[in-house]
Amino acid sequence: MISVIISILMYQSPTIVFTKEEIEEYEELSKSVNEGRLIDYSLQYPKHRFLHYLSLNGKYVFHGSNDGNIERFEPRKQTLYNNELTTAVFATTEPLWSIFYSVFNRSALIGSFRNGCIIGRNKKYHYYSINESTINNNPWTDGMLYILPRDKFHMSGHGKVQFDEWICNEFVTPIAKISVSLSDFFFLNKVAVHKDKESLTSTWIFYKARTLLANSKRASNST
Repeated sequence: MISVIISILMYQSPTIVFTKEEIEEYEELSKSVNEGRLIDYSLQYPKHRFLHYLSLNGKYVFHGSNDGNIERFEPRKQTLYNNELTTAVFATTEPLWSIFYSVFNRSALIGSFRNGCIIGRNKKYHYYSINESTINNNPWTDGMLYILPRDKFHMSGHGKVQFDEWICNEFVTPIAKISVSLSDFFFLNKVAVHKDKESLTSTWIFYKARTLLANSKRASNST
């Protein structure tokens, strides 16, 4: 029942079909995934497609940051999706979610931002919402997406419906990284704006409706 509600209120990860030529180019570029190396991406395809391709082999998890010079991640005190306190490095198998953390400028935050990638019925669902004060503070920037070894991490939970949240309780070194910008964020036109003092429940309930209304207004203004 919960997974059905999530599928109604949030957006599903895109279904991506790769061409033979695309796969060949991704396979060649994947050879540059080495210890800490910056991937020089110059292919004609959007970066999120390449990153999704990387995610399918099951070897990697992803971590987005505004800081492009992280040589080693160290465990920090943070809160899991269920509000449980832990000391860990966070990552996810969903690069589209990580890109949000790469391009969202945390120094521009005035209030709250709410987001997540939730797994339900073996599918992934996204939501992204930023409060009014922050969205008016131009909260976007260029950032870095770090590729980390998946075998160092484990899922933070094991429920039928849960966040795609992976944690590592020890130091971990990136095996590669790739620079990203706002244009690489697939869900940019699905970022909602919530009121500064709004409850989390209200944000979830009105999330998709707000994005649809905003996109409708943008379409009307462009005609």
